[in-house]
Amino acid sequence: MNLDIFWLKDEALEESANLPAPEIIAADITTDLEAAMEQFATIAEDLKK
Repeated sequence: MNLDIFWLKDEALEESANLPAPEIIAADITTDLEAAMEQFATIAEDLKK
């Protein structure tokens, strides 16, 4: 019986070390959400016609 234990290397964890600062991520998310809201507002207006 072999009870060797090994860890799988998770590449996603390595990439997380290179993430931008949280405030930059939050600003990017806010910008994306605002753009999406504008697009949905346009669609909603078009559906009223």
